[in-house]
Amino acid sequence: MTDALKRLSDEGVAIWLDDLSRKRITSGNLAELIDEQHVVGVTTNPSIFQKAISHGDGYEQQLTDLATRKVTVDEAIRMITTADVRDAADILRPVFDATDGQDGRVSIEVDPRLAHHTDATVAEAKQLAWLVDRPNTLIKIPATKAGLPAITEVIGKGISVNVTLIFSLERYREVMDAYLAGLEKAKAAGLDLSKIHSVASFFVSRVDTEIDKRLDAVGTDEAKALKGKAALANARLAYKAFEEVFGSERWAALDKAQANKQRPLWASTGVKDPAYKDTLYVDDLVAPGTVNTMPEATLDATADHGQITGNTIAGTYEQARAELDAVAKLGISYEDVVQLLEDEGVEKFEASWIDLLNSTEAELKRLAPSEG
Repeated sequence: MTDALKRLSDEGVAIWLDDLSRKRITSGNLAELIDEQHVVGVTTNPSIFQKAISHGDGYEQQLTDLATRKVTVDEAIRMITTADVRDAADILRPVFDATDGQDGRVSIEVDPRLAHHTDATVAEAKQLAWLVDRPNTLIKIPATKAGLPAITEVIGKGISVNVTLIFSLERYREVMDAYLAGLEKAKAAGLDLSKIHSVASFFVSRVDTEIDKRLDAVGTDEAKALKGKAALANARLAYKAFEEVFGSERWAALDKAQANKQRPLWASTGVKDPAYKDTLYVDDLVAPGTVNTMPEATLDATADHGQITGNTIAGTYEQARAELDAVAKLGISYEDVVQLLEDEGVEKFEASWIDLLNSTEAELKRLAPSEG
C-alpha cells in the first residue's frame, strides 16, 4: 500500500496530513498514519476545525467544563483547538527530533477575521505560540497584503510560520522576501536562526477550478485543450521562483548563519474535477525540498495507485510559462483570477470560523449548568 508514499518521501517530498480532529488523536489514527503512511506533519485551518468540532466526538467533556466556567465562545474555541494542536504536536515530536526540526510540525491559523490587520495578526500569532507551547508548532498567517509585514515581524521574534493562501507568483515572491526580512531581523536580535522554520503554502487545485470555468466559457477547442494545466504550471513556476530566491546572495548570507530555507508547500491538493486523476497534484508536483499536505482521501489514493516517477518539476519551466501565456491570450486575466482566489480563500475561512463560533456557542449554552 505505501510504496508510492515511500517513493514520494524518498524524492524529498515531506508528506503532511491536511486534517486534524480529537478522534484522530485519541483513536491512535494519527500515530498510525505516521508509522505506516510516511506522514511527517499536520496542517489545520478554520474549515477543518469547524468540521471536527461541529460533527466530531471527543469534545463534550471539555465543552462542559468550559460552559461551567462560563468562558466566552472565542476563548472556548482557542482552548479546544490549541489542545488538539498540542496533543498532535506531542505525537509528532519524535519526527521533529529525528528531522532536526524540519518536519514533525503542526500548523494552527490565526483568527481569519484578522487577515487584513497586521498588528492584530502579530499579537494573535504570539498568543497562539504561547498557548500551544510546543517547539514543533507553525503559526499560519495568510499571505494578504496586511499579512506580509506580520510574517516579517513574527519570524523576527523567532516564531516559526506557515504562510497560507498563496495563489500568485508575485505574492509568493513577496512572501519569500517577508521571510528573509524576518530572518534578518532575528539575526540582528541575536536569535538562533537554525531554530526558525517556515513553509509557504501555495494553493493548487483552486487555480484549475477557476481557470477551467473561464476556459469553458470561452468554449473553443483551444481553450478546452488548456483545461487542467494552469494549476500545475503555476506551482511549477513557483518552484522556479523558490530556486532563484534561495540561490541568491541575500540568502547565502543567511545560510551562513544556519538559517533554514522556507519550503514550498503544495496545499489544496485534493482534486476537485472528477475528470482528472485523483493523484494529479501529487504525482506531477514532485521535487526535493517541498511539502505536500493532503486530505486523507488524496493520501489514500496516492498510497493505492500514485505514480511517483521521480522529479516532475525539473525541466518544465518553459512549458509552464507557455501554458499560462496561452491562457492569458484567450483573455483570461491571471491577476484577476489569483486576486479573486485570495479574496475567496479569506472569506471561506472567515465563514467557517463564524460557523464554528455559532455552533460552539450553541453547545456551550446547551451544556451550561442550570442556575440555582
